[in-house]
Amino acid sequence: MFTSDILKGRVALITGGAGGIGFEIATAYARLGANVMVASRNQERMDGAVAALAKEGLAIKAVKTDVRNYDEVKNAVDTTVEQYGKLDILINNAAGNFYCPTADLSPNGWRTVIDIDLNGTFYGCHAAYQHLKKSEHGGCIISIATMLGLSGWPGAAHAGAAKAGIISLSRALAVEWGDDQIRVNTISPGPIGDTVGVQRLYQETGREELERKKTALGRFGKKTDIANAAVYLASDLGQYITGENMVVDGGRWLKYVAA
Repeated sequence: MFTSDILKGRVALITGGAGGIGFEIATAYARLGANVMVASRNQERMDGAVAALAKEGLAIKAVKTDVRNYDEVKNAVDTTVEQYGKLDILINNAAGNFYCPTADLSPNGWRTVIDIDLNGTFYGCHAAYQHLKKSEHGGCIISIATMLGLSGWPGAAHAGAAKAGIISLSRALAVEWGDDQIRVNTISPGPIGDTVGVQRLYQETGREELERKKTALGRFGKKTDIANAAVYLASDLGQYITGENMVVDGGRWLKYVAA
């Protein structure tokens, strides 16, 4: 679909990049010529990610990072620049979520998800800014959101509120940092069938068939669908796109209420 060198010469940092959608994006970027650093709290998963791509002859690097801690996020950015000499692309993908009716949601549970999703995204953007504005390609920030953040997310109000905040933050930064030629966008995935999130939220709760029916296409997406969107936005193909929320959800946002 994309030319094999479409991201050649670019350096990307991907939070939550050792598994799930984050690793799919890391894999796509590495295959298409980018130098990639993945950040994760889980050392075992990072080691596995590095080893998996090494089997393809692709070398990525990893840095242990808890996105709830600004100093650790800044260290991940600084480590990326030390290793590769610059930073062109930041993917804010690290996320936490669990099913819980809001009346039963503890303040600590709320705080944890807000810290990972929303605060972690802000920390990444803030720490990366000075480097991204130096990018010869134009800096690129892509944060993973969801349209359920805009519609409301019953049973996951904490994550919905955080994702809505990410979209708002990204649009503010698109305007504030546009003069620095930094493009700031979000991707809103629908239910992605080959992820732990769909397994926990829908399959384990007996909601899988209902959630399929809530998409216009009647099926779950794949991680590659999100990775392809992330390649497009980070490449020269997306050079005039900023402040956009790219919805990749099989038409769920159109049909969600009607299903």
